[in-house]
Amino acid sequence: MEARDILIRPLITEHGTDLMAQGKFVFVVDKRANKIQIAQAVKEIFNVTVEAVNTMNYKGKTKRRGRTVGKTASYKKAIVKLKAGETIEFFSA
Repeated sequence: MEARDILIRPLITEHGTDLMAQGKFVFVVDKRANKIQIAQAVKEIFNVTVEAVNTMNYKGKTKRRGRTVGKTASYKKAIVKLKAGETIEFFSA
């Protein structure tokens, strides 16, 4: 897998923005990617030093709207901790 295939998108949430102050950034990643591949992809794309990677797998939830039943998508989330003083700019002004 290539780096652009591993990192799907940044996950911007209220909790994720709080983590940015600590040097941690949250991404939705490919379900098949491991921590080493995620760290290498972040290093290659953003030119930063990765200290740690934590991953979580989320299962899709069943949702109902009247009699119609559907399911939300399952995904894998990664929290990437960077070396002190380094940052990733998601929104360039």
